[in-house]
Parts: sequence; C-alpha cells; structure tokens
Amino acid sequence: MSTTVTKTLQATFAPPTAHKQSKLNDLLKTYRDGLQEAFDAGASTMSAVSDIVTPYDLPYQAKAALCNYVPKLRKTYNAKELDDGHPIRLTNQAATFDHSEERDYAFTWWVPRPGRGTNFWIPLRINPEQEDLWHDLVSEDAKAGEIRLQQHRKNWVLHVTVEYPVEEPATNGDATHIGLDIGETALITGCALKDGSPTDPFVCSGSRAKHLRKEMYTTLKRLQERDASEWRIEDRFSHYQNALTEIVEKASRQAVEYAKQYENPVLVMEDLTSIRERLDYGKYMNRRLHSWAFARLQGRIEDKATEAGIPVEYVNPAYTSQTCHSCHRIGRRDSQAEFRCPNGDCHVSTFQADINASANIARRVDPWGESVPLDKAERDDSPQDGSGCDTATTHREKSVPAQMTLTAYEESEPSASVHETESREPTRTDGSGDDD
Repeated sequence: MSTTVTKTLQATFAPPTAHKQSKLNDLLKTYRDGLQEAFDAGASTMSAVSDIVTPYDLPYQAKAALCNYVPKLRKTYNAKELDDGHPIRLTNQAATFDHSEERDYAFTWWVPRPGRGTNFWIPLRINPEQEDLWHDLVSEDAKAGEIRLQQHRKNWVLHVTVEYPVEEPATNGDATHIGLDIGETALITGCALKDGSPTDPFVCSGSRAKHLRKEMYTTLKRLQERDASEWRIEDRFSHYQNALTEIVEKASRQAVEYAKQYENPVLVMEDLTSIRERLDYGKYMNRRLHSWAFARLQGRIEDKATEAGIPVEYVNPAYTSQTCHSCHRIGRRDSQAEFRCPNGDCHVSTFQADINASANIARRVDPWGESVPLDKAERDDSPQDGSGCDTATTHREKSVPAQMTLTAYEESEPSASVHETESREPTRTDGSGDDD
C-alpha cells in the first residue's frame, strides 16, 4: 500500500525584465487590496468574499484562493488585523510549469494574469535537492496544491505545495521502538528500546535554536521600538526564520538517520493534542514555548520517516518525564537534567531525564504501556514554571508548508484548492517565453 507525502517546493525568480517586474508589482498590489477589503468587510463565506473580489483585476486562480482563505482568517486563525506582507495565494490551477535543458534556467512557470493572452513565462532558480520533485510536477506524477508568491525586497520567491505517493511504512518481524522526546534544552532526545532497556541514546542540542529565538525576539522588539524601516524588520525576521528552518531540517534528518541503524525501526512521539491549553506558565515561559514550533519539528520528522519507509506512532504524553522507565513508578526531577527514582528496589536510582522520558515514550507504543504509572499523584506532567519544561505544550498538527508572518509568528495551513470551470492550457512555442 502507498501513502501520500506533502512537501513545499521553493524557487526564486530569475531577474525579470522591467515589463514583467511591473506586471508582478501590479498583481501583488491588487491582490493585497482585494484581501484587505474582504477582511475589513468581515466576509466570512466564500460567496461573500467572491462578491467583493470579483471586480478586482485578478486572475481567477487568485480570486478562488481568496474565497477560500479569507473566511479562515477569522474563523481558523482568529486574526484581528492583517500584516502588510501577505503573499499572493493561487489555487493549483495556476500550477503550469515547463522544463527544457536547452535554456539557461531549465524550469519555468506560466504566471497567471487576468484576461486572455496576458500570461507570461518566468524562469525559476530551483533548489537542486528538490529537482526530482520539480520533474514530477512537470510530468504530473506529483499533484500540485496551493501556490504562494512572495516578494522579498528585490527577489520573488515561489512556494508550491506538492503531494506525491510513497510506499506506506511497514515493519517485517519484531519492531525496534524508538522514542523521541521533543524539548527545548535538548531539541530531540532519541532512545531505542532493546529488550525493554534504553540503548545507545541520541541527543540533538537545542542551544542554537534557543539562542536564536531569544535573539530574534530581542532584535525585532528593539527595531520596532526604534521605528526601523519595514524592510529592515522583515529582513531580520526572514534571517531568523531561515536559520530556525535549517535547524528543524537538520535535526529531523538526524533523528531519522538514527532510526535507520536499527532493524525494523518504529519512531514513537508524543501526541500533544491531549495537553490542556489552559495551563499558563507565565509570560516569559509562554513566549519561549510558543515561539518554537514543536509540532512543526514533529511534522518534519514524520515526513522524512515516511519517505524512508519508517512507521511513526503517537502516544499519550502524560507522566513521560516523571515515570521511571524501569519500574514505572512516579519519581521526581530535582533538576532539568536528572530524574530520580524513589523505588529502593529498582536498579535505577538517578537517570538522565530526557533519555528516561524518550524510553517511556518508546515503551508506550505497546497498548499495555498506556496504563497509569504506579504511585500516580494528583498532578500532571506539565511544569508550572520554566524549571521543568521538557516537552512541548502545543497541539500536534499534520506537517504543513510554513508561511511565516512577522506579526503572527506562526504557521498557516495550506488552503484547499477551489476549482473553477474556466481553464486554459498555454502552449510553449519557444524557449524564452518573453512577451515584452
């Protein structure tokens, strides 16, 4: 059997001619004007948005995307206002690409414009590591989803969501369960269970990400207090988000590589949807926790594991850091790094806390491991201050392409495609595609 994996392809426009640059600028301005008017009007249904954006000089793919996206702004994202940096969203009907090795830039995109005969081709600089998926997109072996076009100062960046099938992960024989504890000080702590015992643990430090988050918060706050120019603030925000994205990609890749060394590996992570949202850790800890996308890291691990043919399971996160992995009794954490077992008959007296937690996570993939720990106290596994935070306190979500915004500091979900009856297939007649 096969399953579907979702990824986001990224490409940068080759420097457009002055005429094409003018068309792109007009498209961006008109789109944002339509988005702002629909949002200010409080349009909460697709038909209400359609009534507002229909008069705008936009391609139908952009109008359809707006009809789908605007109602979500208030209902799903609870947005109070719009920032000025929204990308152009287009439905997958705008996913027309071409490839030819005879050109300086092998891949090109058919940029949609309102009216007939106004579209134009633009060359793309792609990420070489994603080239195979670009070929699949051109040949339609991969299915395109939402398209987003963003201007970053002088550059235009295109993001294309793609879905493609992979063989569904399965194990043959006895599985090796590998628990992954996602945290802040230790970004990922992995531990394989062999005969019920923790084996050869793996730790990915979170110090760099922690430092970047703190620096990003301080820098952006200082720039805003000084009334720095918008492009300067956006430039620094993009710098930090790119650095954090690189950390997520590297850490998730290391976790999957760690799992590959074992026979029939199964990755096990905490299902964070059971964590109570009402818990409040104070202003400082809330900022630290919510500025780091724990669910995003879990999602990238799941994506890479699926591609590698490694199954992923999610388990109840309660008491994973307070339970002894050996005797299953509730213990205590006198410090962030150390777990102490109270059972005098247990061979575990003290243990590295994150490794202990990851071992418990791995053990719980067995249904019998979901039972309540011995000596359970009337408390939960969530810290009431910053001293004991070892796991995320946000909901687990399906991995989605990230569109970071300066005002929200959060990820947005990809919009589902809105199909229109009108469509027109362009015809390539030469390699340049220039309409100037």
